[in-house]
Amino acid sequence: MVRSSFAHATRALLFLTACFALTAQTAPTSSLTGTVTDTSSGAVSGAHITATEQTTSAQRTTLADAAGQYTLDTLPAGSYTIKVEFPGFTPYEKKDVKIAADLAQEIGIDAPVTVEILGSVGYYCAGMNKDATIVVHGSAGPGVAENMMSGEVRIKGDASQYAGATGKGGLLVIEGNASSRCGISMKGIDIVVKGNIGHMSAFMAQSGNLVVLGDAGDALGDSIYEARLFVRGKVESLGADCIAKEMRPEHIELLQGLLDRAGVTGVKPSEFKRYGSARTLYNFNIDNADAY
Repeated sequence: MVRSSFAHATRALLFLTACFALTAQTAPTSSLTGTVTDTSSGAVSGAHITATEQTTSAQRTTLADAAGQYTLDTLPAGSYTIKVEFPGFTPYEKKDVKIAADLAQEIGIDAPVTVEILGSVGYYCAGMNKDATIVVHGSAGPGVAENMMSGEVRIKGDASQYAGATGKGGLLVIEGNASSRCGISMKGIDIVVKGNIGHMSAFMAQSGNLVVLGDAGDALGDSIYEARLFVRGKVESLGADCIAKEMRPEHIELLQGLLDRAGVTGVKPSEFKRYGSARTLYNFNIDNADAY
């Protein structure tokens, strides 16, 4: 049994976010555990949580306790609708939540709510985030904010490998260091790392901006497309087709905006170098075959 992450509420919307995992048993079941809070992080005591199995219409219900915490035990495998209700809040409902043996699943956040996690998180936290602001008061495991669509994710500690991978939009701020492959195949996300990043970061980065206040590891921007990379510290080496580029006034303005959004002060855009694509690989030229 694995506990869920967090539920969060606003006056306009009562929103549930949860993770499920199942243990192998004769009849596979799972437990859903979480906390319901409002936008000021106050517990929503008495919130009504319902899990409805979509094929059989079987329901399991529970109420959040005085601390906003709840548990739904022994949920059989199946597809569920999860609903959270409380007087004065608009109910939130999420359909087609699939629970099956050996499956870990997250209900993606797709509303303008704020979620704060007091501690560190594991794999794929804030994956596919849309509109929400998520703050992790700790470090994050692999794949944080993977395929993020919009909103903001802020990691107060370090992030493991492939942070922000394939992200399409929004802002990811890592206040510590990021491991290897940060921003791999990024597709429009903005990533600001206050520390260092590991090797192969921004590999095949298509669009968006990666800002690094510290150093970058080997093969930065390997096979890069049109993403913009700004590094304040040392770059160990550049990957295939990634080159240093001129820092023009429009890039200074863009970078200053990113630093402001990330809450970075006391740092000037002029202290950074810009890197990007030489545009020799994604339009194939036989003379460059050895670089592939």
